[in-house]
Amino acid sequence: MPILFVLFIFTLLISISVSFTRNDKTRETIVSAGSIIMMLLDVGFCAWAFMQINAAGGSIEFLMPETLPVEIFNYVIIVGEIFLFVLISVLSIRHDKYHCIILSFMGTAPVLWMDATGHSVESGAMLRIDTLSVLMFMVVGLVGGLICIYSNGYMHDYHHHHLDVEKRPWFFQSMLFLFLAAMFGLISADNLAWMFFFWEITSTISFLLIGYTKSEEAVNNSFRALWMNLLGGCGFTVAILYSAFMYGSGNLTDLIYKGAWAPGIVIPVVCLSFAAFTKSAQMPFSRWLLGAMVAPTPSSALLHSATMVKAGVYLLIRISPLMTENLAGVMVTTIGGFTFFAASLLAISQSDGKKVLAYSTISNLGLITACSGVGQPAATWAAVMLLLFHAVSKSLMFLCVGAVENATGSRDIEDMHGLIVKMPKMAFIMTVGICGMFLAPFGMLVAKWAALKAYIDSNNVLLVIFLVFGSATTMFYWGKWLGKLFAVLHQSETLRDIVHKSEWYVMYVLTGLIIILCTTFPLIGQIFVQPMLSVEFGVTVGQIISDSDVRVMLMMLIMIALMPILAIFLIYNRKEKMTMSYMAGANAGDDRHFVDAFGGIRPSYLSNWYMDSYFGEKRILFPSLCIAAGFVIVLMILAIGGAIG
Repeated sequence: MPILFVLFIFTLLISISVSFTRNDKTRETIVSAGSIIMMLLDVGFCAWAFMQINAAGGSIEFLMPETLPVEIFNYVIIVGEIFLFVLISVLSIRHDKYHCIILSFMGTAPVLWMDATGHSVESGAMLRIDTLSVLMFMVVGLVGGLICIYSNGYMHDYHHHHLDVEKRPWFFQSMLFLFLAAMFGLISADNLAWMFFFWEITSTISFLLIGYTKSEEAVNNSFRALWMNLLGGCGFTVAILYSAFMYGSGNLTDLIYKGAWAPGIVIPVVCLSFAAFTKSAQMPFSRWLLGAMVAPTPSSALLHSATMVKAGVYLLIRISPLMTENLAGVMVTTIGGFTFFAASLLAISQSDGKKVLAYSTISNLGLITACSGVGQPAATWAAVMLLLFHAVSKSLMFLCVGAVENATGSRDIEDMHGLIVKMPKMAFIMTVGICGMFLAPFGMLVAKWAALKAYIDSNNVLLVIFLVFGSATTMFYWGKWLGKLFAVLHQSETLRDIVHKSEWYVMYVLTGLIIILCTTFPLIGQIFVQPMLSVEFGVTVGQIISDSDVRVMLMMLIMIALMPILAIFLIYNRKEKMTMSYMAGANAGDDRHFVDAFGGIRPSYLSNWYMDSYFGEKRILFPSLCIAAGFVIVLMILAIGGAIG
């Protein structure tokens, strides 16, 4: 247990140290060294926790009220909640966003009242760690630490290219470490009030980072993210109140052990699911994540792709056993499946790299949400795997886009044509990241296959339709991007490599992690996921993917590795005559320009078709949000009304 506190306190101290360090070299040294030490502590804690969990046969618990004076920690949390409320209130008044004050008060005041009047329930351990927690610690600690290291070079170049933005890298990097500390607390918390506190910290840090540039757009987008997440926090508060007064319980584990058929259990499950919808940017709350893309890329990679938005689906995975064949599960699967399909359609019409990644993130979070709502072990297994593969692959893609933007001045996919010649190393890394999202036998496709099998077994025709058509559109926009990287015009020139070494190292490591995940996912499922599912669902969960499937996937992986070698043999020593493109007989001579009908010289250009008139934001975004809002309202009323009746 001490190593968990060391990890938490050390990360917090790094955040404080960075916030007071104005010298760039000194701060970058602290960030790099601190990130490495934090990652080592994280790995050490995970190894220790895994051994303890195996010995305990399920999970390990810390801070028992009957053995330790947890009141001290409760006082710290109360002070922290008051501080967050005051901070939000001051900033909201400064920008005339008074609705945020109301939502913050509605979420915070009832919890403070329970603590002040002695109505809070402390019947079990405050902290609990199982194998799912270990996996999340690995994601947050390793991916988070790598992104912090990447931020050194990125922020240097960012302020070099954005002279109009006030230079505050110490604040930005300090918030990254503070966010990691909050995520460590959220993952390990079993007490609902404690989890809510860390939940609100992540929302506040996201708000601060989205508004980093202080532009009008950034401020508006940051407050949109804030009020949506505060609205979800109100749902979390209702769940805490209901659990305390109806069940005399304040812990998530106690709720799970009551089972999906316990009287009134649908009410806290629906409220927690609502909170998860807002945190994971499910429709109709997806717009805050799109607006978050105005923030510097490291925050997009860490908060809005790899970790913070994963907090919502992490909670849904936790309560998945409580959504078996009830209206709460119907609500979650409907919203998740619809979000997966609608967001993937919207991604087709985007050429801004970060916006494609944002819609893709929303879409994949929707798929994880839908898997969680099925309430079956196989679907939950797929949800956990999707979470892991998506966190690593998408964080890598965000970092790549950020590096390309700093190097070329653009993050538009159309400007990435011929990147295989201009920046070959970057093109290779991006290819691995893109393939990791949709191509066999990479992990996302494996998890989608498991999800499809679970949907069919649960007789959920609607989810099968969402998954099939959503996956087809997913392949469409990833295929367009991948093709653009290899669309080489004659005489393309290699760009000067200005990407910092620290950024390259981070992207190399993440690329390696994707490959490791793709080759070891059967072991990860067997060692980490299946034991957790057996405990949570109360049944012995066997192997989800058969040995024959694994062998086929390994053969596919080997074939992909052999493709470059086979290509060399096919083209070796072949003498081909290079000819100019025809261009209707009017080639200007350099294969890049042609003579038009008026005798003028125009550049030739190949462009993807984005079908904006069919799937553009102006066409389908607002209707999708309205449909999703209708689903949420109707299904919440039916679920809660049925439980009360």
